[in-house]
Amino acid sequence: MIHSDEKSLPEKLSDGIVKYILKEQLQPGDRLPNESVLAEQLGAGRSSVREAIKLLASRNIVTVRQGSGTYVSARPGVVEDPLGFTFIQDKRKLAEDLLEIRFLLEPAIAAWAAAYATEEEIGRIRKLCDETEQLLKAGKDHTEKDVEFHTAISMSSKNLVVPRLTPVIHSAVPLFIDLTKSALRRETIDTHREITEAIAAHDAVRAQDAMYLHLVYNRRLIRTADTLHSGDSL
Repeated sequence: MIHSDEKSLPEKLSDGIVKYILKEQLQPGDRLPNESVLAEQLGAGRSSVREAIKLLASRNIVTVRQGSGTYVSARPGVVEDPLGFTFIQDKRKLAEDLLEIRFLLEPAIAAWAAAYATEEEIGRIRKLCDETEQLLKAGKDHTEKDVEFHTAISMSSKNLVVPRLTPVIHSAVPLFIDLTKSALRRETIDTHREITEAIAAHDAVRAQDAMYLHLVYNRRLIRTADTLHSGDSL
């Protein structure tokens, strides 16, 4: 009798491909051997290898580019919506709760970035700060650049766990922007700039305080919106 927890052949092969990636120290963006080579190395048929690759793609470990090949994903194993926030109906409550989690994490992350960011990383953070500010001043959608700004700070923290938390933490950014219709333009510009300059100065306390203030503005607007929403419903 086959036990329900026994792995299928494609699952076993996907484990083998992961071991190959680790053994060969392949980096994000590196190309894997083609199906024929993998099949030979793993002692399996090409169709089984193809199914294994599909499993790995569903876990965001590899990316399949039609006509080009299979590559290690940009963030291997980190899916875009790991906790299923897409299916939570109450987006306002979700935004509030995500903000509380950001209060716990992001001030410390900003402090780590100030302590450990390289000059190249500081340059990227500054560039994203400038681009976000330009979009805000022009009244254009700044969501993507805002997410990239916060992600760049996380990546500069030198903490191996933090970058893997960013899909969770920064689900809040586009959600908040959508709910508030970018009402905090001036505050976002000012606090982003203060965070950036604190990191550039390698001032951990200042960076932590600036990130905290950034989140305080966000929370205040959410609570104001909640009060107005409650009043409208009376």
